[in-house]
Formats: sequence, C-alpha cells, structure tokens
Amino acid sequence: ALLRFAHAAVRGRRTEVFTVGTRLTRVTGELSHRDADLAMAAVSEAVPDWRGGTRLGILLREFLDRYGQRGTARGAVVVLLSDGWERGDPRLLAAQMRRLHRLAHRVVWANPRKARPGYAPLASGMAAALPSVDAFVEGHSVAALERLAAVVRGADSGAGTGTGTGAGAGAGAGGAKGRERA
Repeated sequence: ALLRFAHAAVRGRRTEVFTVGTRLTRVTGELSHRDADLAMAAVSEAVPDWRGGTRLGILLREFLDRYGQRGTARGAVVVLLSDGWERGDPRLLAAQMRRLHRLAHRVVWANPRKARPGYAPLASGMAAALPSVDAFVEGHSVAALERLAAVVRGADSGAGTGTGTGAGAGAGAGGAKGRERA
C-alpha cells in the first residue's frame, strides 16, 4: 500500500521517492510507469535490500549529503514511511532528523504500526526521530494513506501531531522525500 501511495504521488506532482533498507535506492523512475503493476514490478527489481533491515540514520545522512543540500529536501514536505525500527545508532538518526527538519518545510512520518492498540513509539529509531517530526500519522490502511495525503496537502496539518517540535523541516524499508514527497 505504501508503494502504491508513492506511485500516485509521483504521477501527480514533482516528487522524488527513495527506499531505505541497507542502502539508499532512488525509485522515482520506476514509479513513473503509468501502470501501477508495472511500477511495482520495476521497484521490486530495482531494490536489492527488501529484507536486510533498516539503517535509517546512515542512509538519511547519505540522502541529505547527496540530495538534500542540492534542493530535494530544501523547503519540501518530506514524508517518511517507516515503522521506525533502526539497526544503527539512534543518536545518528536523531542528528540527521534534526538536519532534515532544518532543511525541509515540514517532516511527516507515517508509521504502519501506529494504528495498533497500545502502540507507543518505543522503537529506538522512532523515539529518536519524533522530536524532529511535524506530523506523526498512521500508515496501515488505504484510509490512513488518504489522511496522510491530506496532511501532505496541508488540509489536515495538525493530524497526528503533538510529538514533534515546532515548524521546519523510509516502506518494507522505505521512504519518500522531496517537494510534496510521498
């Protein structure tokens, strides 16, 4: 569902999409296929690390070094689609999230686990990232992704907030980043 959301976003606006697992993979081109099934097949072929865990901090730093300073994240609504499980050092993730928050207009994090009864953002990566997140929303269903789209558009700018700090500013292991990124 998250990749289909990203597919729809790529078709509608200037959007860049990256997956984050054990490496950073740009999949914007693969998602630009008009046919959603062809786009999903192209992404599956392009991403070599679906099952390797997530190194959010290291790969967010790589994204910011390679793409963020050049304008992909600058002034953008940046959407991260991830459960927040981090294999690396959560302090590095926290530092890179602060950096992203300074560059981007807004940082939105959609977490598919957030809808579970009793959920608390205790995973080390999620806890480290939250202070730099402007909106923290669910990402578990089509309805949740529709609400995410409203948050990205600004129609529901307060949804899921309360965990982030101020203004500012990974699916299977993934994330989408950029101008109106999803």
